[in-house]
Amino acid sequence: MGDPKLRRRHGESSHSNESSSAYADEKKKELGPASQPIPFSTKHRPAMLLVTALASITTFYKIWYPSEVVFDEVHFGKFAGFYLKRTYYFDVHPPLAKLMLAAAGYLLGYDGHYDFANIGEDYIKNNVPYVGLRILPATLNVFNVAIIYNIMKQSGYSVLTCALTAALYALDNSMVSQNRLIMLDSMLIFYMLLTVYSYIRFRQYRHQPFTASWWIWLTATGVAMASTVSVKLVGLFVVGSIGVCVLVDLWALLDIKRGLSMNQFMRHFNARALCLIVLPIGIYLFWFWVHFTILDQSGPGDTFMSAKFQETLKNSAIKLKSLDIHYYDTITLQHRDTDVFLHSHNLHYPLRYDDGRISSQGQQVTGVKEKDENCYWRVLPTKEVKEDEKVKVKHNDVIRLEHIGTNTVLLTHDVASPLLSTNEEITTTAPDTRYNETRFRVVLDDYNNGNTWATWMKGVKLMHVNTNVALWTRDVALPDWGMGQQDVNGNKNVKDKSNFWMATEIKGLNATEINLNKKKNIRKMWFISKFFELQSRMLSHNAGLTKPHPYQSTPITWPFLIRGISYWSKDATREQIYMTGNLFGWWLSVGGVAVYAGIMLADVLARRRGLEPIDEPIRNRFITSAGFFVILWLFHYLPFFAMGRALFLHHYLPAQTCNYLLLGAVFQFMFIDGVDSPVSRMEGAKPLHHKLIRMKSALTQVSWAAAAVILIGQFAMFVFLSPLTYGTPGMDVAQVIQHKLLNSWDLQFAK
Repeated sequence: MGDPKLRRRHGESSHSNESSSAYADEKKKELGPASQPIPFSTKHRPAMLLVTALASITTFYKIWYPSEVVFDEVHFGKFAGFYLKRTYYFDVHPPLAKLMLAAAGYLLGYDGHYDFANIGEDYIKNNVPYVGLRILPATLNVFNVAIIYNIMKQSGYSVLTCALTAALYALDNSMVSQNRLIMLDSMLIFYMLLTVYSYIRFRQYRHQPFTASWWIWLTATGVAMASTVSVKLVGLFVVGSIGVCVLVDLWALLDIKRGLSMNQFMRHFNARALCLIVLPIGIYLFWFWVHFTILDQSGPGDTFMSAKFQETLKNSAIKLKSLDIHYYDTITLQHRDTDVFLHSHNLHYPLRYDDGRISSQGQQVTGVKEKDENCYWRVLPTKEVKEDEKVKVKHNDVIRLEHIGTNTVLLTHDVASPLLSTNEEITTTAPDTRYNETRFRVVLDDYNNGNTWATWMKGVKLMHVNTNVALWTRDVALPDWGMGQQDVNGNKNVKDKSNFWMATEIKGLNATEINLNKKKNIRKMWFISKFFELQSRMLSHNAGLTKPHPYQSTPITWPFLIRGISYWSKDATREQIYMTGNLFGWWLSVGGVAVYAGIMLADVLARRRGLEPIDEPIRNRFITSAGFFVILWLFHYLPFFAMGRALFLHHYLPAQTCNYLLLGAVFQFMFIDGVDSPVSRMEGAKPLHHKLIRMKSALTQVSWAAAAVILIGQFAMFVFLSPLTYGTPGMDVAQVIQHKLLNSWDLQFAK
């Protein structure tokens, strides 16, 4: 056994004269007769006000500058405007934060007239109340500092630790630059921290189950958790974090030594299921109900949704252009991804290609950007249909396509395409020849919501019946013999999402005129159907965001700030906003993770040898509280390694926030003697043999000195990087190079 003084770390204990063996395990301490938690220091309030004031200064400093669109304000400012105009839009994120921005705009008298088209456009010239819109996320960023302070306070940390942890966040350049702009991350972190705070408060009442306070904080956890997911789907990371803790809690309650009957255990289980599963789902659904209720007008998001969904919107421009396609209609087909029209002409493929392969010398079928007379195709049936019957073309029908300009029929066969030897050649043939090779199956992309092929509303994949390839094109031009037009071929990868085409016109029919003469009926659709359709579109579109970006980065580089993001720059004044974190605080946080892992490993090894180097109250606090922060950090960081989409440094901000909480816990363990224990409400806890050990932390000169060094380092780095955070003042080449602390930073005006 280790020295009791070492194990107690000189904390002030009500049993300081007892030997170390008097310490009970965590459970026994919780159930001891001392029922009141350690009272919080009266210094907490002024300390919290001080760090909140600091956050107000760093966040609101020159919030009006720049008076131009910055980075993703082009998206989220625009989305707020769509709510105010009630026009439907599509985004990969849930609606809560954007609804909050729209509400702020409404209160400011903004009508959503500005389209936030480009970074650098002037807000003042366009009469946009941008300062008022920025105030909302900025205010929440200040609240985040106060919540961080209270998370540490309610977890039983000293005033110094609480203030230091909150100050580290307040002086982080990335948090300031990101969370004072018209973007969503401030709301995301706010609700995430609120979830953490509420769950800690709920755990404080674990010995008083089903009391009013117990229910209030359990419900608050569920509400905050649902709100986090309602801002961004990455809010599921906090759901996972809390979920793990709840499962551990339930597993402990199931232990027969806890003395709970199965009926009592099921009461605990059902309460958590109600507040942490059913309630959050209801709240998440509610915000989408608000979303659909407001956005009842046709808008730019129409094309992402099904035809059935689009018919629920008022004044749908696409619906106005849409007509059902019948057999013998003459149509144009436009590729959905590359926008070229299916085209053919009297030119033929060369007998021999440059690589020596032989072609069929059939008529060329290509793609062209500009529609002409050679882009019209007549839909022919493969079953008995009279031309005057007006029979609609349905999903899974088999058709033939006659090229009007050359009186030939579309065909593919087992001959390699000109540019891709793995794919099949697309050509045409005379109408009365090679019938089986001219049959294509109509596969609609949204056949569950209406199985009739229609212009503009239904994407179509044309599958060759004989060889099972799909009509396909890509943005690659043919050589001179193909007049530089786009290559069209038969794609053997039939699941490729780029196989779809859109019929855009029926020759001889004016769709707008026909539809204007029809009665305009707004179709109804069950909310739950709209909800699940939008969720599917959000997930698939988010997964498809793989296009490279000049400022994207990989998760392994984020904790070390290897690369930031250029948010805004102005050539005339050599000013720029470069989103990067406080290098001192971020690297120190990485060290905090390493220290935590090292201490836990050393403790495990020591106990394996029968040694107890750390006092049980201190060890318990370090494992449970700091361990909770580790779980939060891991859940908000590790999942990004499995994502295939383009990622950026700002995706790490919630994880970095959790890392600051962990750093505070490590600081307390290393530099402050003892802990404040207990912090839970003990009324109702069953007494066991051992008395509860009451302990209060004690600050030393080393504590103050360590905090001062950390705070000075964080403040100095914040001030040094502030020109990149606030976008002012401008810097000459030498100053830019001086601020380029890492060679991998992509600063503007460095030469």
